[in-house]
Amino acid sequence: MTHSYPQPEDVGIKIPVNLIKERFCRGFSHALHGKQLMRCEHLKLSFREGYRAGKLFLKERRKKMNIIEFPFKAKIAMRVSKFNIT
Repeated sequence: MTHSYPQPEDVGIKIPVNLIKERFCRGFSHALHGKQLMRCEHLKLSFREGYRAGKLFLKERRKKMNIIEFPFKAKIAMRVSKFNIT
């Protein structure tokens, strides 16, 4: 199944003039595909800002579609001493 993902300009995101447009768009697309930042080129400013814009876009999109995001579930480890069962 193929999906068509929007470009930043299609959803109304204006790219600042101090950022590299191509790198910003790659970061935006990277976020929409659900990938993580793992390489050193992902840490460049234009890519990071595009990635951030993509994540914020997804969050707003899910909010409009009434998709609930549950909070982080933490694991708790407990140690019990002198526990007698009779």
